[in-house]
Amino acid sequence: MKKVLKNVSFVILLLKMCIIFGQESSTQKRIVIDVGHGGKDSGAIGINEIQEKDVALNIANAILKLNNESDTPLDIYLTRYTDTLISLTDRAKLAKALKADVFLSLHCNHSDNPNARGIEVYVSKKQSEYSRASTWLAFKLQEALNRKLGFESRGVKLANFQVLRETVAYCTSVLLELGFLSNGDESGYYQKPESIELLALVIWKSLIKNIDSYERVGH
Repeated sequence: MKKVLKNVSFVILLLKMCIIFGQESSTQKRIVIDVGHGGKDSGAIGINEIQEKDVALNIANAILKLNNESDTPLDIYLTRYTDTLISLTDRAKLAKALKADVFLSLHCNHSDNPNARGIEVYVSKKQSEYSRASTWLAFKLQEALNRKLGFESRGVKLANFQVLRETVAYCTSVLLELGFLSNGDESGYYQKPESIELLALVIWKSLIKNIDSYERVGH
């Protein structure tokens, strides 16, 4: 029954988004922020039992708050707004239904090595007309997070993650691994609200700064 209710809720959300999309200008750039994990899927569990699903949602909500308070907001939607489990396929379907220009997936990392640290940015191994733009935006996000916040850069990498594979065919698609919850410093960073807000600000400003440029790169 819970699975049925979850699926019904997602369909209702999808229909609402499509109605909203139909009422808006087609020239406005649309960003779907994929909030990793959720519900029974906690993702990585780090020091002090901090959970990846909570960190991802906190960051996404902070980005949304900044955007909503802006005089010139971006057109941003989240794949989940609460602690709900949404399938990877449904996340990609939502981005496709909304005709997203950018799909940005938020995650945190984990390692058996407590000294592992830094940010990894992924783009899909699958090639499409959006591959160049995805790679360019990935480097820009990594650069901003390193320069503004001092996060160690572990590189832009290719991966076969489902959410990337199923979105890169129709939009710029990037996945962020925002530090290691298994690292004492980085885990502690995400337990401070002010840190979450600062990280959200850097990501949001980077999207604003590069929202037009990445499209030119792709073509």
